Amino acid sequence: MTSPAERYSASRRRAAYPALQEFLGGLEFELDDFQVEACEAVERGTGVLVCAPTGAGKTVVGEFAVFQALQQGRKCFYTTPIKALSNQKYNDLVSVHGADQVGLLTGDNAINGDAPVVVMTT
Repeated sequence: MTSPAERYSASRRRAAYPALQEFLGGLEFELDDFQVEACEAVERGTGVLVCAPTGAGKTVVGEFAVFQALQQGRKCFYTTPIKALSNQKYNDLVSVHGADQVGLLTGDNAINGDAPVVVMTT
């Protein structure tokens, strides 16, 4: 059970990050503390570098950045080190945001490169 002060503090924190709260509503799991902190930094417009082991949940921070960019009508580049990951993330983002919102640029493919969100291989 939490105290009234803890509930109030949590309420103020949620109110400070409305885009994150909307994004969280579409997830089927709760974020870890490092993910929340990174997403809050993204919403504040602060640069973020997320370093965590494979499978720890770094991707959700990037997905939130994509979500926020689309909300704000901004361009977003989602980069990956290999084509297979770019192709996978492209398909994932298309399934969530639609083919008109997401493009793909790799050495082999150029799909909708003028889209608001472009997945590309570095």
